[in-house]
Parts: sequence; structure tokens; C-alpha cells
Amino acid sequence: MSALRSMLAFAVFALLAACQQPQEDEARGAQAFPKADRPVSGGGATSFSNEEARDRRQEADTVMDLAGIEPGMTVADVGAGEGYYTVRLAARVGENGRVLASDINEDALRRLGSRVERDRLDNVSIKPGLPDDPRLPVNSFDRILLVHMYHEVEEPYAFLWHLRPALRENGHVVVVDVDRPADEHGISPQLLFCEFARVGYRLTEFVRKPEIAGYYAEFEAAGERPEPGEIKPCVQADEKDGSIAN
Repeated sequence: MSALRSMLAFAVFALLAACQQPQEDEARGAQAFPKADRPVSGGGATSFSNEEARDRRQEADTVMDLAGIEPGMTVADVGAGEGYYTVRLAARVGENGRVLASDINEDALRRLGSRVERDRLDNVSIKPGLPDDPRLPVNSFDRILLVHMYHEVEEPYAFLWHLRPALRENGHVVVVDVDRPADEHGISPQLLFCEFARVGYRLTEFVRKPEIAGYYAEFEAAGERPEPGEIKPCVQADEKDGSIAN
């Protein structure tokens, strides 16, 4: 019965996404957006590090506390991989909350699906995304988590543009990443702030924490979402110090 409920929940999320995704977005592929003026990290492992080690330093609890994840919330775990955050988010939001796990790696999602069924996580749904569009249902999420994955996004402006409508009122996007060059599986905070700002997000919190082996950044939607052709790409003036030229 648990597996059946998970399958039904997945189908409902997929149907909701299909119904709510604005039709105009279908014609706005990555080619309509500026390219990132930076290298992009190649796809890494679907698990960032050993889960037991991450739990010992209280990584997930630290991030969820910073993000204000509470029972009853609806949260998207984008770039979920094999589900380190997904299963912990499911426990935090409880039976009245929902978690949608998304990734572009089909093998990782299959393994995550097996884990969800094995652990009977009835409040978790799984949905494949695209490299330039996470394909999230609009007006659906209190929090969207991008943990150790943003530096691998090949089309960041298209990705963030398609992501934004999925936020509910007062919803936030959370990024956890490492302050190092983008081709070394990280991204400088300055460049991260710039790319989010160009797509109409405002930084609301930024902290560095040893528990998360990097930094925590939180954003909210601000103003109108720009048209793709209006987005001006960020230019990395000096890769050594991470300064950004406008």
C-alpha cells in the first residue's frame, strides 16, 4: 500500500506540473537566455559525501534549521541525487508536508525511488527535471533546495527563470555550495549573488558554516521576472578573486 501511495503521489505531482506549467515557457528554451560567462563543473557523484559523516557534523539539521523548514511545508529537493536531503526533509515536514525530489540523473532517481518505497516515505514524490528547467509545478513550494549542485547547472539563467514561478508567496530558494572556482565543483558567492539577481531574486541570508562544508545562501523573488532577452549575464572580471563586472 505504501508503494502504491508513493506512485500515486508521483503521478499527481507530474499531472500538476503539466497543468500548471505556463504554456509560454515551452517556447523559451535555453537558446533564449544568455550563456554563463564562466566554466561549468562536470556532473559529479550523485552523493556528495558519506551520509554518516554528514550526519555526524549535523549538516542536514543545520541547513533545515537555517531554512526554517517546519512541519506541513512543501519543499523541493532539486538535484536530489540518491536522497540524503530528501529523506531528512520528509521527516522534518511530517505527514502533512510534502517533498518533491528532482534530478536529471535517471539512475539516481531510480535508486531514490527504491529508497522511498523501502522506507515508506509516503510524503515524497519523485520527478525528473531537465538541465535548463527543473520542471516544478508553479506556486507550489515554501522552500526549494539546491544543495551542492548549482555549479553543475549548464544554463543557470534559464534554470533560475523556470524555477522562480514554483515558489509560493514568501517562498525561498536555498543554495548550499563551496567557495571555489566553478570548474572545481564550487562557485564564488559574488558570482552566485549576481546570477540570481539578474533573474529577479534578492539575497535574504548568507552564512558560512563548518557543518555544511561550505556556505548557505537564501533568496526570495523580487519584482517582476525579467524576459529572457532582458537578462544581462554576469561577467567574471577576475577569476582569481571572484570579483564580478556588471
